[in-house]
Amino acid sequence: MILEGIVTTSHEDGTPNVSPMGPEVCDSGQWDTFVLKPYTSSRTYQNLKRQGRGIFHITDDVMLLACAAINVWSQSPEFASQTEVAGHVLANACQWFEFEVTSLEDSEQRTRIECRVLQQRQIRPFFGFNRAKHAVLEAAILATRTKFIPAGEILSQMKHLKVIVGKTAGQQETDAFQLLEQFIAAQLSGCC
Repeated sequence: MILEGIVTTSHEDGTPNVSPMGPEVCDSGQWDTFVLKPYTSSRTYQNLKRQGRGIFHITDDVMLLACAAINVWSQSPEFASQTEVAGHVLANACQWFEFEVTSLEDSEQRTRIECRVLQQRQIRPFFGFNRAKHAVLEAAILATRTKFIPAGEILSQMKHLKVIVGKTAGQQETDAFQLLEQFIAAQLSGCC
């Protein structure tokens, strides 16, 4: 099963890298290992290959997911002070999992990184997802694939997702979806 979330890693200078990522996890809910599949061109891959550690976050904050997907921040993400963790913990995550890389296969453009959970903590209860939150998540994934998916297909999916957001969104979902719409429009403006 793919579980959508956010991975933080550290650059060489110690600053955080924040990226959306959907690791393969065991669907039993009790997992201590997972697999990441970033591209070799990504900062997440480069940081994990160099450092071998990171933090995976589960969150229901769709603005955080949207900003991480397109790497556009109106304000920098807030980090919690966690002295027991070797990494950057997002303050508005629901739960985090500190992990280490146990195996890294990078002979292909899309890597396979097996990870072992070192420790995990809950920061706050998971509020949950309504249909608009799911729609924003899907739009964020589309925003990361504007170079791979035909423009017409992306625009068609965004049109459908916009209806769902219009019917079921709160302010956070509306703002996050608008941010993604603007980003996608800018990305596609040269190809249509």
